[in-house]
Amino acid sequence: LLVATFFIYSQVQDHNFINFDDDLYITDNLNVQAGLNSESFIWSFTTSHPPYWHPVTWLSHMLDYHFYGSNPKGHYLTNLFLHICSVLIVGIVFFRMTGGFWQSSFIAAMFAFHPLNVESIAWLAERKNVLSTLFWILTMWAYVSYAEKPTIKRYGLVFLFFTLGLMSKPMLVTLPFALLLLDYWPLKRLSLKKEKNNNTTLVKIISKKSNFFKLIAEKIPLFFLSIGLSILTVYFQTINGAVKSLDLIPLQARLTNSLVSYLEYLGKIAWPSKLSILYPHPENALPVWLGIFCGVVLVSITIISIKLINKAPYLTVGWFWYLGTLLPVIGIVQVGGQAMADRFTYIPQIGIFMIIAWGIPDLVSKWRHKEKVLAVSVGIITLTLMITTWIQVGHWKNSITIFQHAIKVTGKKYPNLAVAHNHLGMALFAEQRNEEAIMNYKSAIKLNPEHTYAHYNLGIALFAEQRNEEAISHYKRAISLSPNYTFAHYNLGNSLFAVKKYKEAIFHYKMAIKLNPNYTFAHYNLGNALFAIKKNKEAIFHYKMAIKLNPSYTYAHYNLGIVLLHQKEPKEAAQQFKETIRLRPDLEKAHDYFKMALLQSEKIE
Repeated sequence: LLVATFFIYSQVQDHNFINFDDDLYITDNLNVQAGLNSESFIWSFTTSHPPYWHPVTWLSHMLDYHFYGSNPKGHYLTNLFLHICSVLIVGIVFFRMTGGFWQSSFIAAMFAFHPLNVESIAWLAERKNVLSTLFWILTMWAYVSYAEKPTIKRYGLVFLFFTLGLMSKPMLVTLPFALLLLDYWPLKRLSLKKEKNNNTTLVKIISKKSNFFKLIAEKIPLFFLSIGLSILTVYFQTINGAVKSLDLIPLQARLTNSLVSYLEYLGKIAWPSKLSILYPHPENALPVWLGIFCGVVLVSITIISIKLINKAPYLTVGWFWYLGTLLPVIGIVQVGGQAMADRFTYIPQIGIFMIIAWGIPDLVSKWRHKEKVLAVSVGIITLTLMITTWIQVGHWKNSITIFQHAIKVTGKKYPNLAVAHNHLGMALFAEQRNEEAIMNYKSAIKLNPEHTYAHYNLGIALFAEQRNEEAISHYKRAISLSPNYTFAHYNLGNSLFAVKKYKEAIFHYKMAIKLNPNYTFAHYNLGNALFAIKKNKEAIFHYKMAIKLNPSYTYAHYNLGIVLLHQKEPKEAAQQFKETIRLRPDLEKAHDYFKMALLQSEKIE
């Protein structure tokens, strides 16, 4: 099982970073790239961006960067190692709880090979998912030991793993409720019976009340952790603007999407096709009747599972596991622009695997050749999933392949698909496929005319193609949508400078500096624009600011030397050209200007 898991995911060793959140977590994150030190350690516990508090996840990324640097291979292998550990432990934990070897092995195999899990392993930004899930399963393992022999030491281990899991990703907030489900089945710490009253079947707790409340009480510390992390997460998401307001996505649209998503996830577990990195939120596009229909189906399944609670406890536990663990990410509190996400099923699907592992053998228990039928069926399912997963992993090779696949399998009628086109454009531009990038940026803008980043990125691509007037119009549109967009002001300044509109360029460079006083390139280019209109003293000031922020900025030294020559300050100019030559000995013009400055300084020798 472990060898097969490694084999189908082994191709991730040749994958590149993805330009969707991997930059936030690794490639553009200077704190992570600093590796493990006192400053980065403190930062990991105090930062609120991205909008999660997950210091353990940050520390794991720092540790990876310490060992592997910017080579993605090691980072991906860590993700795979964490997944393999979870596969192994989930099988062991279920076998220990139930004694069902083949059922537990089936759950482990489905968890190992299901294509829905590819996103969590093949996307480095989702380290938080594989890491937190490992701690979820370790918490279950520790809880089983505690249930067998309750001691403070064993409970301490439960508390520790749960805390580390919450510090990896807030998804674990539902774990205390999942443990209560396990108390009923398979741990049998809580028992139920049916009683008929006026032709109505009721389910009653027959354990001693003291025992029931004891099971609740022992989890109170875990509930407090969950509540605390939930409040902290909502706070971080709110201050970072990640939570969508009811004005953008009304409650009715959220409820409809949530009910539909519950069944969509079931469909993808049963038939994992058209999997995408992004499923755009339909907003108000889903009809209300569809939400009502899905709600009726979900309630019907829930009623059936409750009625069969004694006969098929795995059905009740598995179903409520699925419903409950999906609840935090089902979209009632809408974070981001996605309707759903494959990674959200990483833990919830275990509940469905429970139902299948024990339910199918029960259904065919009276069949004559049930063992052979089950063995052949599981073999076919497992092989099919392995092949599908191998193919799905291949789509994650790089940013181009994953977003091309997303656009191919996702309907093009939703505005949020603009995100996929924008990121595909960025990936193509990075490969210098500028015309293809421009086409995708325009597709993004067509889908969502108010997509700030698509306008900005289109401006960059057009500027690279020397289509400056077009670039200027899109930079201005980006700024109108986001007036404090520092980079848009800076790049608009560059385009205006290119068409010799120096005064407008100066205005936008100054805006960029106002928004970010330490913006080295803005100071440098502002110096260039000021020099162009002969405001030499101001130009000198900004060149010196650029050098102060980056003493190794070759061209800031070089251009400062030129302006100083114009100001008839050859001695200072000579110093700047000397430093330029030290940084770039091959820059011939710097040698010429250096000689000129020396001559003007009467340093003939």
